[in-house]
Amino acid sequence: MTFDAEKTIRLALETLDIEAAAVLGLKTRIDQQFVAAVQAILAVRGRVVVMGMGKSGHVGRKIAATLASTGTPAMFVHPAEASHGDLGMIKSVDLVVAISNSGESAELNVILPMLKRQGVPLIAITGGLASTLAQHATITLNSSVAKEACPLNLAPTASTTAQLALGDALAVSLLDARGFKAEDFARSHPGGSLGRKLLTHVSDVMRSGNDVPKVLANASFNDLMRQMSAKSVGASAIVDPQDQVIGIFTDGDLRRLIEKGVDLRHLVAVDVMHSTPRTVKANELAVATAELMELHSITSVLVTDADNKLCGIVHIGDLMRAKVI
Repeated sequence: MTFDAEKTIRLALETLDIEAAAVLGLKTRIDQQFVAAVQAILAVRGRVVVMGMGKSGHVGRKIAATLASTGTPAMFVHPAEASHGDLGMIKSVDLVVAISNSGESAELNVILPMLKRQGVPLIAITGGLASTLAQHATITLNSSVAKEACPLNLAPTASTTAQLALGDALAVSLLDARGFKAEDFARSHPGGSLGRKLLTHVSDVMRSGNDVPKVLANASFNDLMRQMSAKSVGASAIVDPQDQVIGIFTDGDLRRLIEKGVDLRHLVAVDVMHSTPRTVKANELAVATAELMELHSITSVLVTDADNKLCGIVHIGDLMRAKVI
């Protein structure tokens, strides 16, 4: 069989057109039934149990995961496994979202009467509005499509795209109704990039104690350089006897002094320091420190307490190791 590149491109474009039309067609169906579905899920005291067979089951797993990560406790239960014991996972305080394009999935429909006897609310996402699933449902969301993208009109393609889009629409509406914020999302994704940015504080990444380079105002220039070299931060805080910050000296300052030809041998720390250093507090988000560094083109920031006493230092390398940037 000869490969036809033009036909490949044509079929790919047709697939995208068909699936885009299927999603856009859902807009006319976002009505009071959809509102009722959102309200029903908000009222659930237990969990949202998503069910589906075959490709609808794969979509269901994704919908359950999206709901769970956006503030709605949810899980996926396979209909066939439910008939062999897993039905016990579903309680009367739960709500079931059942997904089936035809609404006549045998494995799903066999458990519907038992769900009804338990008093479990049922939301159906289906294209079969007169199907067994729709007849058992408390609320039905119409996911029907004009045709599948499959040239044979057999493989679930546009229909599963429509199901997935409806699930996402539910999740987004629910997270807004719950007042779900980025910080909440981060708490359920602590290992992800957003989680690190929103959960990592300066205190988690800063250097403290003996790892903080510091000298007194009257320290010799040689002592200042030894402190910077020993702590390998490229900067040193200048403090008073009570450890209050009065300035900072960086390797950038050193470079600029050398370029000017300044004789450094007889200078002390107070002679070369910046008297208004950028500082942050330990309870601030580390990502805010990264933004401060970028804004002012600096690589180190001192950490102070409410009394301006030195309690740490953050280097850009610390933020990179913590994957905040």
